[in-house]
Amino acid sequence: MYLIAPSILSADFSRLAEAVAVAEQGRADMVHVDVMDGHFVPSITFGEKLVSDLREKTSLPLNVHLMVDNPEKLIPGFLEAGADWLSFHLEVTPHVHRLLQLIKEAGRKAGLAINPATPVDLLGEVLEELDYVLVMTVNPGWGGQKFIPATRHKIKKLSQLIAERQLPILIAVDGGVKLDNLSTLF
Repeated sequence: MYLIAPSILSADFSRLAEAVAVAEQGRADMVHVDVMDGHFVPSITFGEKLVSDLREKTSLPLNVHLMVDNPEKLIPGFLEAGADWLSFHLEVTPHVHRLLQLIKEAGRKAGLAINPATPVDLLGEVLEELDYVLVMTVNPGWGGQKFIPATRHKIKKLSQLIAERQLPILIAVDGGVKLDNLSTLF
């Protein structure tokens, strides 16, 4: 199964509602919202208010990707704002299981994001708790980067691990995905 989740990071920020409407018209499956805090990554983007406002403008699921330090402080607010899918980075917290449970107890899809240099094997102890894994195929922090070819191996390894364990986990790919490299990812 393939799902399309265009990121609003590449949109004109003054016209985000229009960008979401275009995604709906284009039959996107969900909208990807990149949240950056200026600490875990150098850029600063969106907050809970934007997610709450978009929730009122679209019926598409909102896939919120937290690229932040201290996700435990932000997850409750994004759940309340209307995030349907919520991921945070494995690299930022020792309390991964607790945060995944918080998301799942709210009835939402729980995901973990991993940076290009983070080994897939680090997901082993919580893999069964996940609805999806967000594989970063660029270094997180800003849009428009080129796809890192070495991440293809990580996607393949993760896919094999999920199949071996017969888990219903989706693999999401974030960064540098374009029509000319899409077919090489799976």
